[in-house]
Amino acid sequence: MGAGVAKRSSGGSRRRRGGASRHTAMSEINVTPMVDVMLVLLVIFMVAAPMMTVGVPLELPKTAAKAVPTEAEVPLTVSIQADGKVALMNSEVPADQLVARLQAIAKERDSNKIFLRADGKIAYSKVVEVMGALNGAGFSNITLVTDAGGPQMAAPAGN
Repeated sequence: MGAGVAKRSSGGSRRRRGGASRHTAMSEINVTPMVDVMLVLLVIFMVAAPMMTVGVPLELPKTAAKAVPTEAEVPLTVSIQADGKVALMNSEVPADQLVARLQAIAKERDSNKIFLRADGKIAYSKVVEVMGALNGAGFSNITLVTDAGGPQMAAPAGN
């Protein structure tokens, strides 16, 4: 890709016998194609990075809460879909296996923090049921995930 043949003249009109010119290999790298490839890869990763989040499609409720600060460890996420199915990270988990899988994961993790995502159409009782299962599996730090920009509660008048 970067090697080519360059014609070298060693000054004046000196030539080798027989009229053959001397050809040597070029040892310089052509940087332009390499930069082009790097820029294309950069654009691809910039487009793909937002898509690498937890992939269970939900319609999260909107709140006025501030964003949770990011952590070094990849957050463990449980999602409750609109039809009531529960997913651990990206894979669906039967309800009777959820606690056992979470307990196995809890043994390997440093943090007992877990994110709970629930579709806005799901019944509150189902969310509380899953929260109880998370707590029973050893995760006492449960963070509820919502979308920002929702309604705010007004302060009571006269205070």
